[in-house]
Amino acid sequence: MFLPHSFGLAIAMMIAAAVCWGSFANTFKGIRHRRWELYYWDYAVGIFVMALIYAFTLGSSGHNGSSFLENLRSADASNVGWALLAGVIFNLANILLIAGIDMAGLAIAFPISIGIALVVGVILSYVLQPLGSIAMLGGGVACALIAVFFDGRAYGELGGARRVSSKSIVVCIVSGILMGLWAPFSTRALTHGHPLTPYGAVVFLTLGALLSCLVWNIYFMRRPLVGEPIPLLELFRGSVRDRLLGCLGGCIWSTGMTFDLVAASYTGVAISYAIGQSSPMIAALWGVLAFKEFEGANRRAILSLALMFAFYVLAIVLVARAS
Repeated sequence: MFLPHSFGLAIAMMIAAAVCWGSFANTFKGIRHRRWELYYWDYAVGIFVMALIYAFTLGSSGHNGSSFLENLRSADASNVGWALLAGVIFNLANILLIAGIDMAGLAIAFPISIGIALVVGVILSYVLQPLGSIAMLGGGVACALIAVFFDGRAYGELGGARRVSSKSIVVCIVSGILMGLWAPFSTRALTHGHPLTPYGAVVFLTLGALLSCLVWNIYFMRRPLVGEPIPLLELFRGSVRDRLLGCLGGCIWSTGMTFDLVAASYTGVAISYAIGQSSPMIAALWGVLAFKEFEGANRRAILSLALMFAFYVLAIVLVARAS
């Protein structure tokens, strides 16, 4: 299987993962007549199919370790279970994050959820796999949290105040805790006993996410946190274009996950996870350059945006030096 042979290549893969995670949601912007709950089914199919493609190509080539199928035969069944569980947890966290953004707005939901996820995920991953300088890693996490704060502040300057319910705050907090929990479970699958390869871990993580849609997504279609219930028959409707955009979003996210865990084989999951969580910076770049979200913004918004970029860059430098 393909694995990074240098620290520079590992860092490049982690940054590419952040780009993918900060970009996949753009496909939802192109959806015309399809609610996010329906988009999510196509997205879940896309993440699993793309994980399989990587497993049977990069994950089965070269001479670094066993191929995907060989690894399946030798890996402990418990590690397969941990990877599936990571996918189930991630899927619920992601659904709640989207609902939180819909309920409270990006300026509130994103900093709360990603900030909590960053702290929980990095700390627990480091406990399971203590690679790198704890001081540098802690400094990088702190800078990333400050960057998330300025990201939310910048978006908050774009529009008028909106009433935020206590329910939406609880949704965002739960999303953040769950979003931070999937990384330690995937770390367990990658590091204990007869472990999965990164490619195998992504396959079972995305399979867990896809299968759990039968529970999480159907539940939220029937009892949505925002909007009216959606009939199950709506799953089979929608244009080919919208369905393909959902699958494309999943393929982009799955590419990021694969790159992040493959790079973690060199640096450790805590470091790769921390750099991957700089994805809000990429999302903000899309907002500034492609969607003109900050056109005509006031000086406070521009200053907050600049500070966000500065602290994210500093976070990446500190986390990179932690290795």
